[in-house]
Amino acid sequence: MTIVTPGSAEQAGRTAYLDVVVLHPRDAEAATAGGADRVLLSSEPEDGHYSPDPAAVSAVLRETDLPVYPVLRTHDDDFARLVDLGARYVELGARGLAYGFLDRDLEVDREECTEMYAELTVPWLFHGFDTALDADRAWRDVADLPGLEAVISAGSTRGLTHGADELITRSARDPRVARLVLAGGGLTPEVVPWLVRAGVRRFAIGSTARSGHSWTRASVDEDHVRSWRMLVDDALSRALGLPAD
Repeated sequence: MTIVTPGSAEQAGRTAYLDVVVLHPRDAEAATAGGADRVLLSSEPEDGHYSPDPAAVSAVLRETDLPVYPVLRTHDDDFARLVDLGARYVELGARGLAYGFLDRDLEVDREECTEMYAELTVPWLFHGFDTALDADRAWRDVADLPGLEAVISAGSTRGLTHGADELITRSARDPRVARLVLAGGGLTPEVVPWLVRAGVRRFAIGSTARSGHSWTRASVDEDHVRSWRMLVDDALSRALGLPAD
């Protein structure tokens, strides 16, 4: 369920979005039933998330009508290989991708990000952003990248447990950042209202959508996703002063 006030379905800031990281079709089915807005498809989540096999993308796409955004990242990050893989995902039906490039100085590689978008021409999420050395500069550098839909960020390479305060402060100070933030990486219920009050409207859950928060021992749980759906919607209702549904 998304929150939309009468006559303002397109109005920015009045809708909360929930992404769920999935690994296989069962995950996608549960995420869809639980009320997710989009699924982010990856492999090797405990090692930082890498590109799934095209067969996995195809299987997930058959299981959900939600937008599917596969991660575009390989262990060698060969650009030509990434382009071919991304093109295959798009050909299969992926509506967007999650990728991101930093240069050798750990600054946003605007040229490579722009080139990847020019090759694939689908909306994308910046994945790997928090490893940038200078966060202030990194946020300036991503502000006008073509095709960029959101920046996956926890405010710290150690996750939202350590980076929530930074992300909240930065989002509250700069509405442009708040509009781009997709808050993910150890998201906990208690930080959601604070992020919403700071202007953040996009949230991603991964292990917390699973029983025991385990990537390897449990699939996405429909009820867990539904609880998160209710949480983000309720936090937005309260922030906007709207009556509860």
